[in-house]
Amino acid sequence: MIKIPVKGDIVDNDTADFYDFWGITNYCSPNQIEQALQNANHQPVTVEIASNGGDVFAGSEIYSLLKGYDNDVTVNIVGLAASAASVIAMAGNTVKIAPTAQIMIHKAWTDLQGNADDLKHQANVLSSIDQSIANAYVNKTGMNQDELLQMMSNETWLTAKDAVDKGFADEIMFQDEQVQTFNSVGSTVVPKATLNKFRNMKIKLADEDRKSDSANLLNKKLEILRGDN
Repeated sequence: MIKIPVKGDIVDNDTADFYDFWGITNYCSPNQIEQALQNANHQPVTVEIASNGGDVFAGSEIYSLLKGYDNDVTVNIVGLAASAASVIAMAGNTVKIAPTAQIMIHKAWTDLQGNADDLKHQANVLSSIDQSIANAYVNKTGMNQDELLQMMSNETWLTAKDAVDKGFADEIMFQDEQVQTFNSVGSTVVPKATLNKFRNMKIKLADEDRKSDSANLLNKKLEILRGDN
């Protein structure tokens, strides 16, 4: 399976050109992802995410590219998937998260300056962006949008377990694969713990039978010596 890294800053394509000019390589842009998907040539891909986030619209574009890909997309969150990177993570058909990784979601912010009208307008713009971001979380988790918006307002950090419990991720990576699993509805297979108890009970009963047999044999020998037969 082809691996596509999403690491460093999430930036738009113009900012990526600026980074390239100055030799900055620790970034991820829509053009990078689009080229990587083209190179994958319709094969399944694994997206590895470790990013603090960045430009929300660049994140949205990358999310859309991955969601629109014509084969399976597995997302592995191996570090932090924060802000725009958390939106990208929601694009996976399957989302896995390392036990040491986290997801962080929050509301959009800006450093705009201006008068009261400018700031009121920007507040409305930010609110609409928040709702758009929340849609990615809604589609993945099935949670209510208002609840998700509150989580974003609180700047919520999710451990691997939290992420799986709330539906942001499907499974935790590197878990013990020796745990017995079943693939049938209403399975009646006896659990391993019960089998272990049964095995111990059999050993105990067999030991008691051996002791009982030995006692009976000894009594019979004594009867012969006493001439009881």
